[in-house]
Amino acid sequence: MDFDFSDDQVSLREAVARWVSKDHGFERRHALAQAGGATRTVYGELSALGLTALAVPEEHGGLGFGPVEAMVVMEELGRGLVSAPYAPGALIAPALLARGQAGPAGEWLPRIADGSALVVLAHQERAARYDLARCAATARADGSRWRISGHKSVVPAGDEADAYIVPAVWDGAMALFLVARSEPGVGVRGYPTQDGARAAELSLQDCAASLITADGLDALEWAQDIGIAALAAEAVGVMDRLVATTVDYLNTRKQFGVALSTFQALRHRMADVKMQLELGRSMSFYATLKLGETAALRRRALSQAKVQLNQSVRFVGQQCIQLHGGIGVTDEYSASHDFKRLTMIEMAWGDTPHHLAQVSQRMQDTAGVFA
Repeated sequence: MDFDFSDDQVSLREAVARWVSKDHGFERRHALAQAGGATRTVYGELSALGLTALAVPEEHGGLGFGPVEAMVVMEELGRGLVSAPYAPGALIAPALLARGQAGPAGEWLPRIADGSALVVLAHQERAARYDLARCAATARADGSRWRISGHKSVVPAGDEADAYIVPAVWDGAMALFLVARSEPGVGVRGYPTQDGARAAELSLQDCAASLITADGLDALEWAQDIGIAALAAEAVGVMDRLVATTVDYLNTRKQFGVALSTFQALRHRMADVKMQLELGRSMSFYATLKLGETAALRRRALSQAKVQLNQSVRFVGQQCIQLHGGIGVTDEYSASHDFKRLTMIEMAWGDTPHHLAQVSQRMQDTAGVFA
């Protein structure tokens, strides 16, 4: 099996890395976080690079690239600690719209591709606890359109988005709908998140909507798997960045007249950290490659990947902060921001107990985790 990246994928990685190095240093990232986390301007810069067109089908003005290219981009954005809603807006939303009805796809996919619109998935509810099948929002037919009522929580960049993809129950089953923010009855309350980004509470009171697909649960599970793969790639970039910062600190900081990196106990801890980093990297590859499998195999594989990813980000984050000491948690130091983002990644799209349960439920015919 060939694990080498193609020339186009290498060029894509280098282009994103150049933008991060030139235009999104830690000083800018820190300033954005202190200002409340609004990043629509940053999202526009990613669009200028052509990245918002990455996953949009060619017939709608996009590039039609696949999961590996998305992984490459997400890893570099993670390495730059870019908090713009790239995965929700440019990976998950296009995938859902492209598999849905022609009307919403034709209206919104070209706008996503050129960066003029930000569409995000608003699926989380307070009582759901990572269970995608639990949905209290409701839909009713209204002539040729639909009406949606409900409340969604922790919508990524919800107060910066132009439209939302909303799961709601219709006729006893879940369907996905598109709701424009400009529609009457849409209420948005934005707030900063712990990792320096933004989220919002979304209230919908009999809002006009367009049907994307009546097969809502399968589509939502597909969206979750894309989100997990994107998170895995981003986490690899963040962990790479944090490990490099920690190694530099240990080589520079002295105690008893010698660098901390000379102490054997600390060197052993860094070896364990790098092992977990490489386990996370392998799971990123695994998650990305499994997106093309059948639904049953894909769902189990992505849950397996999320379990290992969660273990890796927690271990790497905690160990690196402890190796820094007190400076590691100061807001002016980049390591604290890396740690916060890794902590958020661990909780996003399902924590470790949730995905362990998912793996267990899907291992009816084998006792081998990777069989």
